[in-house]
Amino acid sequence: MALIVQKFGGTSVGTVERIEQVAEKVKKFREGGDDIVVVVSAMSGETNRLIDLAKQISEQPVPRELDVMVSTGEQVTIALLAMALIKRGVPAVSYTGNQVRILTDSAHNKARILQIDDQKIRSDLKAGRVVVVAGFQGVDEHGNITTLGRGGSDTTGVALAAALKADECQIYTDVDGVYTTDPRVVPQAQRLDKITFEEMLEMASLGSKVLQIRSVEFAGKYNVPLRVLHSFQEGPGTLITLDEEESMEQPIISGIAFNRDEAKLTIRGVPDIPGVAFKILGPISAANIEVDMIVQNVAHDNTTDFTFTVHRNDYQNAQRVLEQTASEIGAREVIGDTKIAKVSIVGVGMRSHAGVASRMFEALAKETINIQMISTSEIKVSVVIEEKYLELAVRALHTAFELDAPTRQGE
Repeated sequence: MALIVQKFGGTSVGTVERIEQVAEKVKKFREGGDDIVVVVSAMSGETNRLIDLAKQISEQPVPRELDVMVSTGEQVTIALLAMALIKRGVPAVSYTGNQVRILTDSAHNKARILQIDDQKIRSDLKAGRVVVVAGFQGVDEHGNITTLGRGGSDTTGVALAAALKADECQIYTDVDGVYTTDPRVVPQAQRLDKITFEEMLEMASLGSKVLQIRSVEFAGKYNVPLRVLHSFQEGPGTLITLDEEESMEQPIISGIAFNRDEAKLTIRGVPDIPGVAFKILGPISAANIEVDMIVQNVAHDNTTDFTFTVHRNDYQNAQRVLEQTASEIGAREVIGDTKIAKVSIVGVGMRSHAGVASRMFEALAKETINIQMISTSEIKVSVVIEEKYLELAVRALHTAFELDAPTRQGE
């Protein structure tokens, strides 16, 4: 008998019919002898509807009261799912984050989990019940309802799995696993049977939208095996785990991630003196703008060109800040480009294989794709290219690293 935590997102419980389907799925697991804890999100669109209601009263709702309001979305779903299970003869009980005692800090709308009291859940499991818990929410030490922010339900699922020392945390979504890249760009993309936490973190941070970064970080920290599965299609999904299998068959690259939401800024003719990087990036940071990739080139006239990328939504604000900085430090000019994209190859196999970056560059060169910036880490190489070449680049790299070979599926 295994203890499994299953998390179902908003689309999975978007209608009463879908909640009934989830109940059927949970019932099958329970009949197989497993102990089941289910974490659910609000029904698809419900959280946005509640936020819109709040904004009809106030453009900037008080964070505490907004948490009280939006947390009701999950309360509806847990009750409906518990009813659907009981109707099927499966003993079940639903709990809000407060009732389970998911203790968080007091940062309303973006709280962090501090501790979970698992005694009530363990008692119910021992009595043969399926426990249905509201995702995305908790309670602070003063008894205030809190919500966990973006990706909160995934985080709840992983945190409960960690607290209960579950055998697996299953994340049910609208895809049947993690793919080598987006199948909409590369039809030959293959579902991965297994991927490491490290690789999944890189993929998530570089543009893969399958899992939220926060939940993967939590799972990696507490070594909770994660499995991504399709809500309404049978299949093994993708297991995300700590293990790096040492195997001759292990691919060098596990996947290719990409991000269209990038913009590039360059400040030219900057005096090449100590502290100049801080003078450029300090004001950007102070404006709460996150910088991604950075390249600096020194010229023969003791000046430097400094280039960095930001999220495209931050481009205009970053450009204004940089132009102000340019006038203050005597730089020659500021230029920008919003028609760029970032493409990244990711794989723990890079640690034991040389020449991975050059193989990437060769594949792009064959397609006459110019590389504007390069960034590397132990298990990834990222490049900035013109946005119009993005899909061509992804397909070329997918082929160059043999990710679309038929043998990938059954390794």
